[in-house]
Amino acid sequence: MNNPTSGDSTVGSGATTAVLGGLIGSVKEKWNAAGGRDLVSNVSSHIPQGTKDYISQAQSKAFNRDHLRSPTVFFGYGEERPFYFERSPALLVPRLQHNIKFFYLNYMILTAVFFVLTLVVSPSAIIGIALLGFAWGAMIKSTQGGSVTVKGVTITQKQASIGMSALSAVFLFYLLSHIFWWTLGTSGIFTTAHAVTRDASMHKDEGDKIEMTGDLTINAEEDAAFLNPAEVSPV
Repeated sequence: MNNPTSGDSTVGSGATTAVLGGLIGSVKEKWNAAGGRDLVSNVSSHIPQGTKDYISQAQSKAFNRDHLRSPTVFFGYGEERPFYFERSPALLVPRLQHNIKFFYLNYMILTAVFFVLTLVVSPSAIIGIALLGFAWGAMIKSTQGGSVTVKGVTITQKQASIGMSALSAVFLFYLLSHIFWWTLGTSGIFTTAHAVTRDASMHKDEGDKIEMTGDLTINAEEDAAFLNPAEVSPV
């Protein structure tokens, strides 16, 4: 027999997800209609082009998909001894440096996964984010005429958006602080254990390659003498 409680929970979870999705879409539309996109564009236009180029290059380099290692490489499937603890500090430090550089994107994704999982199992955080979404919807609705008057003070839509953004940042920092520290601790333990015990010295990327330069030509006579050594007759 099917468990009615489980079915009701699934339906309720699906309905909640649908409501939140619709609310987020509505807030996004209202944000764009209220000039939020123009505000972001205005802020972006005041950033020097050199800074934009530097940030763009840094993002493209840091989040390059070529730096994302497959599960086979990350967990060392098929390798004879992928994990072991190196007791020598002289060998342990280079291993840590190599693993952090080689697996950094995998570590970042794992941290994000831990954050999402911790957020999902935290009802207070979900309720708080939903209430914040309703607050944004109420603010946008009240200022859809271009401004709102509160106790004789006229607040424009732009001012309300800026103030709401600041309050949202403070609220989210307070709401998600425990989730942030829990995620940081959990992912830190997992990442440290992997970086310390994973022997990935056989895997190299472009940064580990050494370019060979210089004259590598071999004299023909030396080559022949090397490949065909003269036989020494026994005495």
